[in-house]
Amino acid sequence: MATQLKNLSDFSNTTVPSAAPYRFGIVVAEWNAQITGAMYEGAYQSLIEHGALTDNILTYSVAGSFELIAGADLLLSNKHLDAVICLGCVIQGETRHFDFICDAVANGISNVSIKHTKPVIFGVLTTDTQQQAADRAGGKHGNKGVEAAVTAIKMADMAQQLKN
Repeated sequence: MATQLKNLSDFSNTTVPSAAPYRFGIVVAEWNAQITGAMYEGAYQSLIEHGALTDNILTYSVAGSFELIAGADLLLSNKHLDAVICLGCVIQGETRHFDFICDAVANGISNVSIKHTKPVIFGVLTTDTQQQAADRAGGKHGNKGVEAAVTAIKMADMAQQLKN
């Protein structure tokens, strides 16, 4: 598998615009808190490193990944934001619950983005094991939170360029 050999959070081959002009929301699932907490730290620090002002980053927690949908919708309905980052982690269990949640979260986040015409970033790990999640939350494959933050910056910048 290709991911076994690389850090997925390497952005050395691309230009990341300044985050300074933009306002971001971060919605973090509390379920699998050790993983989502590490992803949040990666996202937050990445926004700061790219110039975002701390006052322009609003963070809210929700119970689980399914609730990321409502959290993002509420944020965009009540705050002026340029992008929302959704951070969650769903780990395969013994039942089909995993499939239903992953499908609903992916579709729901897409629908919120379309509804508000704003970037809503899917920073949700959908892994088979706890170790795979840890590897993607600051481990050997990078940090999905960092990737989500860079995506949010790039999408906010694209939206601004298209307005001009």
